[in-house]
Amino acid sequence: MTASLIVEQLLNGLQFGVMLFLMAAGLTLIFGVMGLINLAHGSFYMVGAFACAAVAALTGSYWAGLAASLAAAAAAGALVEVAVIRRLYSRGHLDQVLATFALILVFSEGTRWVFGSFPLHLTVPGFLSGPVALPGGIDYPLFRFAIILAGLLIAAGLFLLIAKTRLGVRIRAGESDREMIAALGVDIRRLYTTVFALGAALAGFAGALVGTIQSVQVGMGEPVLILAFVVIIIGGLGSIVGALVGAVLVGLTDTLGRILLPVLFDTFMESSSATTVGSALASMLIYILMALVLILRPTGLFGTRAH
Repeated sequence: MTASLIVEQLLNGLQFGVMLFLMAAGLTLIFGVMGLINLAHGSFYMVGAFACAAVAALTGSYWAGLAASLAAAAAAGALVEVAVIRRLYSRGHLDQVLATFALILVFSEGTRWVFGSFPLHLTVPGFLSGPVALPGGIDYPLFRFAIILAGLLIAAGLFLLIAKTRLGVRIRAGESDREMIAALGVDIRRLYTTVFALGAALAGFAGALVGTIQSVQVGMGEPVLILAFVVIIIGGLGSIVGALVGAVLVGLTDTLGRILLPVLFDTFMESSSATTVGSALASMLIYILMALVLILRPTGLFGTRAH
């Protein structure tokens, strides 16, 4: 295994982590402010991907598709919050789980009805296609590198939004004492809708970016949603910094584990099943990491309350 391959996999892990952060940031905001378990968050990821693919095909502009992914996911999030989620805040977590699981089915079947069951494909913009030359003679796909940069910029923007703006003050206050900020005259319903739409927009943007690398298909958000929950458990509920650190840890652990563990097992185990065992263990690494974090720090790395 060469050094260039390891560096490339480090970058792949970082890119995967950045994508998970865009999903987890919305989830942690929604749960932190509203106390809501939202299983339908992966559906907004899918909505953003399909909106991007449809608009890009219609207009011939990838950038119009990206804008559509943000707008469509945010609009879907706001509509869902007003029509469904608003009735669940005073209900128990079981009711929230059942209702948002039903939303997954509604979004999946609705998307299949509109777009069909076959995957859609996005084309990388011309000036972002091809490789970028990195030190050490490493050629890395320019679009993946752009995803890393975009994700880090969004992370910085979110941190500034939460820490430095009036909306951020209201979000943090809503997380701490929603009854008090309502008593002070803040429109708590509008705040909840705004936070929900923001989280949905981030998920939709992630879906558009990943759909460009892979493909856009019905049900693509659910596997990513599971990993996003792992991220916020590791990082801590309600923490944007925790979501970023947890996402990068999960991305690097998963990507490097799938490359290194089969090689290590094949090297040190004199068995024909060594590679299979290594691959199986690699697929469990992120859950082992989550368990270790919960044992050592039940609140997560940056959380302030237990899960």
